[in-house]
Amino acid sequence: MPYQCRHCGGTFCADHRLPENHGCPGLESWGEPGGGGGAVFDSGFDDNVVDESGSGGIAERLGIDTGPGGALGYFRGNMTYVFLGAMWITFFLQIMVLSFGSQQLHQTIFVIHPNNPEYVWTWVTSIFSHAPGSLFHIAGNSIIIFFFGRIVEQYIGSRDFTLLFLGSGILAGLGQITIQAVQGDAFGALGASGAALAIMAVLTVLNPNLRVILLIPPVPVPIWIITGFYALLSITGALGGLGGSGFLGGVAHVAHGVGLLIGFFYGYRVKGKIATPSQMQMGSGRRGPGGPGGPGGRGPF
Repeated sequence: MPYQCRHCGGTFCADHRLPENHGCPGLESWGEPGGGGGAVFDSGFDDNVVDESGSGGIAERLGIDTGPGGALGYFRGNMTYVFLGAMWITFFLQIMVLSFGSQQLHQTIFVIHPNNPEYVWTWVTSIFSHAPGSLFHIAGNSIIIFFFGRIVEQYIGSRDFTLLFLGSGILAGLGQITIQAVQGDAFGALGASGAALAIMAVLTVLNPNLRVILLIPPVPVPIWIITGFYALLSITGALGGLGGSGFLGGVAHVAHGVGLLIGFFYGYRVKGKIATPSQMQMGSGRRGPGGPGGPGGRGPF
């Protein structure tokens, strides 16, 4: 049975699951048990080990149980699936609002817009919203998040993955409507593309030669080529016009670019601290969502 270290993100056998048995870089930041620092190293696999410094996390100080037996334990290692589910639920809610409500109501709830940046809820709802008139938008983002998001979440932990996803999505949307406001465009923005490309950029930095076996055609392609294509598309589209002008207009190219930049920045921050796979196959057999701890084991949340 494989074990994942919550500190370096590596996956190890039972003999090497403890940080001291696989040369975990996290050991450098902890004092020896019983030493002057008085710190106890939490291996991430033993619930009986505690940090005696008394500096628990925010959830612990609030009395929220994020352990394997707690309610939030079901989200550990499963946030990729949570976000995908939220996207599709939101998609159907959009259709219902448009069918039984109005276009204005839909915009107020789901679209981050340069005319109403004070609608702070749209900073988040717009991440999970997609063009309701087509399946291509949400399907494309779902594919990227499903295949790449699971790997990133496994290696950086569910908590950091959640912050990366939401943070990049929010900043991507704000960046897009800022440019629209400057140019006098009033189109608004919606979609998880910024977050999806941030995820892809993180993987590209961590392992640029990671080979992705495409669905069609089934050939291995280094991930840097795929990410580079999206980056070129974003730059070309931004230069061609953001508000519907230019041959690549009508797409939130600035949001895509912001997502890529955030992903590159975060990737360089964690590079060398976690282990990454050398190859993945789209559609290959990684486990789906599990119970408390999810498929990635006891990652931090």
